[in-house]
Amino acid sequence: MGFRTIAAFAAAALLLCAGGGGGRAEYVGGTMAEFENTGPGTLRVTGERGFLFQTRRVEIEVPYDRVNLLEYGQQASRRYALAIAISPMLLLTKKRAHFLTIGFTDDDGKQQAMVFRVDKNSIRALLVSLEAKTGRRVEYQDAEARKAGAGE
Repeated sequence: MGFRTIAAFAAAALLLCAGGGGGRAEYVGGTMAEFENTGPGTLRVTGERGFLFQTRRVEIEVPYDRVNLLEYGQQASRRYALAIAISPMLLLTKKRAHFLTIGFTDDDGKQQAMVFRVDKNSIRALLVSLEAKTGRRVEYQDAEARKAGAGE
């Protein structure tokens, strides 16, 4: 285990002990119609039984033992609008969106999925915490996602 991996685990443990253990997230797709158009929320992994996703209007708790998929990926987009308005140099920068997909079975035994856009400052701690609590390994969409998720 490398130093960065150990540091990521330590950071996640500190967040959990400090009552953090979560971050800003926005439901962007999946099978949970009640979350569509609810705006941003909070994804918390501090519960002993399950993780909680909560918006101003709706919340759901999913038991860790029902989670059967953890997938992380990024989408990079160039900042064309800002480049036109401010500086062509902004074409050289990328804005990355961080996406976490969580698959699970509901109370009726049906497969469900939730896709979240997660705050970049929270993604590493969320991934480490979810792996530890669910016993599942995160599947990375590509090498860039693996690099960002592992803190390399």
